[in-house]
Amino acid sequence: MTTTTTHPGNTTRSLPLPALLALATAVFVTSLTETLPAGLLPAMSADLGVSESAAGQAVTVYAAGTALTAIPLSAATAAWRRKRLLLAAMAGFAVANTVTAVSGHYALTMAARFVAGVAAGLAWALLAGYARRLVPGPMQGRAVAVVMTGVPVALSVGVPAGAYLGGALGWRWAFALMTAVAVVLLGWIALGVPDRPGQERAGRVPMARVLSVPGVVPVLFVTLVFVLAHTVLYAYIATFLDAFGLGDSTDLVLLVFGGASLLSIWIVGAFIDRRLRALTVASTVLVGAAAALLAVFADSPALVYVAASLWGLGWGGAPTLLQTAVADAGGEQADAAQAMLVTLWNAAMAGGGAVGGLLLGLFGATAFPWSVLALLVPVVAVVAGARTHGFPVLRAGA
Repeated sequence: MTTTTTHPGNTTRSLPLPALLALATAVFVTSLTETLPAGLLPAMSADLGVSESAAGQAVTVYAAGTALTAIPLSAATAAWRRKRLLLAAMAGFAVANTVTAVSGHYALTMAARFVAGVAAGLAWALLAGYARRLVPGPMQGRAVAVVMTGVPVALSVGVPAGAYLGGALGWRWAFALMTAVAVVLLGWIALGVPDRPGQERAGRVPMARVLSVPGVVPVLFVTLVFVLAHTVLYAYIATFLDAFGLGDSTDLVLLVFGGASLLSIWIVGAFIDRRLRALTVASTVLVGAAAALLAVFADSPALVYVAASLWGLGWGGAPTLLQTAVADAGGEQADAAQAMLVTLWNAAMAGGGAVGGLLLGLFGATAFPWSVLALLVPVVAVVAGARTHGFPVLRAGA
């Protein structure tokens, strides 16, 4: 998710779609490997002989692997050639998903998920920057947009398909299929993606300097709490639906959520230059409305699908909104601010899995939507208060 300048020798006049689609597939693999357990928790817990809250830590340890290693690994590999680094990350996914598919031991499965999270830390540290360096400056935004389509495709198609495949053939086949995709992608990258050099010198900006920039702290706070709220519910959505007799509809609910997320990304892309603040407020309110519906009307299948639609509309564009906000606020320190956002994002996902497991054990699945509502209150307050810096009424340069 970091930004990088265009490679000096790049003079292409059109988007290199085969290369960009390979990078988009890498984003798809990263996103789907992370979220796949959300639709498979009951089957995973039964097969591994653990509770569903314990199985939910498959999301936690993945996010922890990314959060703990993204910044140090990015710094350590800054001088590596980009193709070599991306191939290493995708090979890590192939190995980790293979072990997950065949493991019969909970501890080994969690170790494999941690390794997958480390691979994700490598991938997220280079993918957006790699895309930008494949095209001239005026085309960088479009290039990154193409690559980031891997996220909504993973949400709208991959997770529901994984849930369906897990129900039809068993959850292990879903991870085995991810291995197959990663192996094919390794060949695609090797043959179809131009290489780019790493950074000769990687400057290091003190964290205190970045945090002192006006607006950075509010955006990072919103990122941490908003992602935490989302993950508490999303990581245990199969368990939540099962508690209300809708466990067999998990794949359809996730499909509705993913479809609404695609629409959300399109809306955000069309209006973010002029309406970042309004879109962020709307995003939070929509997710809150979805949580309220699930808290009160989860026994109504029709309203569950309405809630999934609102949730997707609110959440789909949130990554773009928060990345743009922190880059705007960071100014000259935008790269360092983005690195902090990536780390906090994954820390929140790890925390969401852990908090969700605790809530499930103490209060049951019905506590999930109420916890989302409680967490979104300070999010709305901070966005509303950051009118000058962080989420300004008018974006600089818009």
